[in-house]
Amino acid sequence: MLELERISKTFNPGTVNEKRALHELTLHVKDGDFISIIGANGAGKSTLFNAIAGSFFTDSGRITLGGADITLRPEHLRAKEIGRLFQDPMRGTAPGMTIEENLALAAGRGGWLSRITKADVALFRERLAPLGMGLEDRMQQPVGLLSGGQRQALALMMATINPPKLLLLDEHTAALDPATAEKVLALTRQIVAEGRLTCLMVTHNMQSALELGNRTLMMDRGRIIFDVEGEARSRLSVPDLLVLFREAAGRNLDNDRMMLS
Repeated sequence: MLELERISKTFNPGTVNEKRALHELTLHVKDGDFISIIGANGAGKSTLFNAIAGSFFTDSGRITLGGADITLRPEHLRAKEIGRLFQDPMRGTAPGMTIEENLALAAGRGGWLSRITKADVALFRERLAPLGMGLEDRMQQPVGLLSGGQRQALALMMATINPPKLLLLDEHTAALDPATAEKVLALTRQIVAEGRLTCLMVTHNMQSALELGNRTLMMDRGRIIFDVEGEARSRLSVPDLLVLFREAAGRNLDNDRMMLS
């Protein structure tokens, strides 16, 4: 479904600020995979997502999606097939526009926002109601007035209202309070399962990385250092992840954020 073949990316090459962010990384994602990705700061997780989404072109390697080579495809064209949520709830929505207008743009019905039909509004209300946040009754409210959790739930709905070939979730609950984060994660699990979406999710929570989805990857210094699924994954605990990291990376994991999670 998604194939990354030996992709590499170095920022500021030949300078004192040179940073090798991805190093000959290979990843094969099957149709319907829900992969949780963990790693310390600077491991390359967000850089990996940027490479897949087309925020920059890789220095080498090949990326294919659904059998099509997208290595040199511009970001705005990839966005037609790739949905993405960010850590910051302020991203992914237009704060000065209403909930209805944001959904219309995401659904491709926002041609100057003059073509939103009663059927469209009914569809938007139907999609919003299961969120349990009352957003279906606030369609004319500017998105900028929503709470972080409401906004992130709306962004999730926008990213999946037209089911994408691939959904990228970049620590999309990290900026939320624990209770709201749990609710958004539950919505994520439901939407991915019901839509049978192929999904990659970056998380700093090692327990979530073992519970959500069907595969767990750990990254370090621009590489995937282990990839586990199935029965082997079901037997793992957080202490096991720490041992696996030490064995693969040759050092202890010392990221406080991950350890405290």
